[in-house]
Order: sequence, then C-alpha cells, then structure tokens
Amino acid sequence: MYVAASTDCFPELHMPDVADQLADLEFATIELSLRENGGPLSPSRIDEEFDTALNLARRSHRLEVCSYDVHIDAKGEEYYKQFDAICRFGKATKVVTLTVPSAELGTPFNEEVEHLQKMVEIAEGEGVRVAMKSHIGCLSEDPDTVKVLCDNVKGLGLTLDPSHYHCGPHSHKNLDKIMPYVFHTHLRDSKKNKLQVRVGQGEIEYGRVVQQLAAVGYTHALSIQIPPMADLDQRSELRKLRLLLETLL
Repeated sequence: MYVAASTDCFPELHMPDVADQLADLEFATIELSLRENGGPLSPSRIDEEFDTALNLARRSHRLEVCSYDVHIDAKGEEYYKQFDAICRFGKATKVVTLTVPSAELGTPFNEEVEHLQKMVEIAEGEGVRVAMKSHIGCLSEDPDTVKVLCDNVKGLGLTLDPSHYHCGPHSHKNLDKIMPYVFHTHLRDSKKNKLQVRVGQGEIEYGRVVQQLAAVGYTHALSIQIPPMADLDQRSELRKLRLLLETLL
C-alpha cells in the first residue's frame, strides 16, 4: 500500500498546478478527479481533446497517477460515450482503476445492476476496472448492498470511503465482508455526526482499516480526499494525514 492524494483537495486549482502543490507536500502519487470544470480533463471534453488531456495527465510534476475519480453529468447514451472515452484515456495513461458514483437510494436494484454491468463491460474492453464509491444517500451506503451488487456484477469493485459507513445509517455493520471487493480508497477524518473534521479530532480507525485491507491482500492506494474546510490550513491537514498513514505502512 502507498499514500496518495486527490486533486479534489485543491478544487480551485487545475492541472498541473494542483500537482505542484501535492508534490511540494511530498506526495508521490496523485488521483485525478475528472469533473465538468471547463478544462480538457472534463468528461465531456476528453474525447475531443484527447491529446491535450493526455499531456495534462502526464504533466503531473513526476507524480504517478493511481486512479481517476469520474463524475459524468451527461445522461443516457451520452453518459456511456463519455465513459468509453475515459476508459480509453485510462488505458493510454496506464491508469487501471476508475471510481464512479453509486446510484441514489430509491433506484431500482435491477436498473443499477444493468448500468454497472454496461460500464464494467466497456471498461474491461480497455483493460481498466470500475469501482463504485461508498456514499451516504446512495445504494452503496449499505455494506450488504455493496456485496450483493459486486456479486451480481462480475468485475465490479468498491472505492472504500470509511467515513460514509462511520457516519451513515449502517455504521453498526462490519465491513470485513466488503473488503475483498475494494479496488481503491478515499480517506479523511470523521465523527459520527460529521462527515469531515480536522485530522486527529475524528474517530476513523486508520490502523484497523489498513489491517482489514492487508488481510485481503490489498496493495493499492490509500488516497486522501479532504475538501478544504473553512478556517483550516489545507496544506497542514494534508501533511498530517499523509504522515499518519505512512506510519501505518
């Protein structure tokens, strides 16, 4: 395992400026969040500006890119068209894991299975893999549902964000059952009643998370995803969590 950080930690910056910030904080690995922010790494623009997007991803201040966090706003067939371009982008940049949102609560189970199956099929054609993100308010907020989805969609994995289980309605459930499906992680500190708090003031047991992942042979990123908080030094927060995680490895 190794420590990485998401570009979402500096949402006001674009590549390669955010990579410069993370390199200055002594990160060696970066996760790129692909959002509609007007830049070439926006999902709607990757296909049309493929070479420009490739150059941006490679201009990461010598940081290795470990994964893409995919946020596609389009609907219907346009969604899959943009996702296909991102899968080709992943193959071209040798990035294997793509994180995608889980459907909101209330979405019919079979509908989500079909959607995820189609994405996994597209991804496997380019040699990349799909991980749905654990998130409160989505089907993935329940570890039992995560297991059933992963069992029904062969090749599907999970991007584990322990905070969304710690704060969510299923906090009493053991996460061991979903650890074999973890392809990637998103980490921050949290309390039961607050999804994100200052590093060191929360209740996330990072040591236990690392032990659970190690027990199933996980060898990938521990990716820090801390959006800026008011009145806190973002660089200090990132540095603290990086150092804390590194002591556990």
